[in-house]
Amino acid sequence: MTNGPSRLSRLIADNPLIPLTVLLILLIVVLEFLRPGIVNERWIGNTIKFAIPLAMLAACQTLTMLTGGIDLSAGVAATVVAFVMATQVPILGVPLAILVSLIPAIMMGLLNGFGVAICRVHPLIMTLGTGLIATGCLQVYQRFVIASGSVVPDSLAWLGTGRTWGMPNSLLLFIPFAAIILFSQRRTGFGRLLYALGSNEGAARLSGVRAWQVYFTLYALSGVIAGITGLLYVGLIKAPSLSLVNPMLLPSVAAAVVGGTSIFGGRGGYGGTILGALILTVLGTLLTLVQMPEGARGVFFGAIILAVTAIYMRLTNQT
Repeated sequence: MTNGPSRLSRLIADNPLIPLTVLLILLIVVLEFLRPGIVNERWIGNTIKFAIPLAMLAACQTLTMLTGGIDLSAGVAATVVAFVMATQVPILGVPLAILVSLIPAIMMGLLNGFGVAICRVHPLIMTLGTGLIATGCLQVYQRFVIASGSVVPDSLAWLGTGRTWGMPNSLLLFIPFAAIILFSQRRTGFGRLLYALGSNEGAARLSGVRAWQVYFTLYALSGVIAGITGLLYVGLIKAPSLSLVNPMLLPSVAAAVVGGTSIFGGRGGYGGTILGALILTVLGTLLTLVQMPEGARGVFFGAIILAVTAIYMRLTNQT
């Protein structure tokens, strides 16, 4: 009697992309059933275009969750970069403004890394505190740049909203980005160390792993990824604000969890997160179709995280 559930658990644990792909196809079928003709080349392009920033921000969650951590400052870091870039373009020009705007995200990542790696502060507390500090600093910064206005460069707008042969131009950034993450998580020493620390930090330390170096590098990298995401997203939206990317934080966590990354560390991968981002984007279209209010969506995404985590633990017999 237990052989069937055991095989199902093993299938999901070893091949998480299979059930995720099936779920994505089912959601698309339901969407087409509710509104015939909606699934076409333009819809596919738009879905990918809006899923890419979510998948990139979810990379921050995936990588940190592999070690049993999380990055709750990623949305704020992306917002800060987008706002600083847009307000510095009239003053410094596009190339220099982009470089300057990435500095706050890098600093946030380094601060998170220092807190988690050196001071041993829990990642949830550390990244939450860093995000709150950055939010306050951004509000102060806004007062000094009100007169200069803001400009979203045409190059970022082309990357965020443009299309080539029906597909979004943002794929030019996302494909190499995803390839690097997928390669790094399984084929490099750094990626394997993330899994080792998430599975058993004590054993990893006894084997000679310098955990503080891994954590420091991890959260610094997460800050850089968040900053790049902010640049892409402001090119998509074309209007910077003090809360531009913040609403994507909870969906980014949900995308990682739905994609099979365990919040307890040691299991998961970015391939599932990409599918998770696509699933949530299609699901968002369905919710818009049934006119679900924004507040209810937040509740829905929170419920997704709880439900998927509970089901995952049950099927894989994790304690």
